[in-house]
Amino acid sequence: MNLALTAQVALIAAGVIFLWALLLGVWKYAAIMRSETGQAHVYVDIAHRAALMYSFATALLAAFAQFSAWSTAVNMVALIVVLVFFVGAIASYCLHGLRRDTTNQFHPASPSLTASMVALIIGEVGGSAVILAGFIVEQAGTWG
Repeated sequence: MNLALTAQVALIAAGVIFLWALLLGVWKYAAIMRSETGQAHVYVDIAHRAALMYSFATALLAAFAQFSAWSTAVNMVALIVVLVFFVGAIASYCLHGLRRDTTNQFHPASPSLTASMVALIIGEVGGSAVILAGFIVEQAGTWG
């Protein structure tokens, strides 16, 4: 059985994000070893953890997309929206880790940050919900 295109894209993305997470772990380790306190910058740590979690979340979306009732186009759009926000979040954490410019990107809050977070919430939750709903609808047809 061949994987659906959306599942293929999701698994490739999951693999790339996972490798990114592993490289962030190397950065984190190097930062810990150089630090007088034995800790990496908070956003290096956050980037590493987020990338690990997002890689597995993306793999989970691949499974849902593989067995979805929705069209490839619907699943692909939903997946791309989610991936844009996953990758954007990790990149943002990396930027703060490189700059060492803050320990809390949400303070002080700005209107643009609030708008970005609302978009992230809608994009990640909405895109994931679309893919999950397609999976549920397809599987519900087998519950007879």
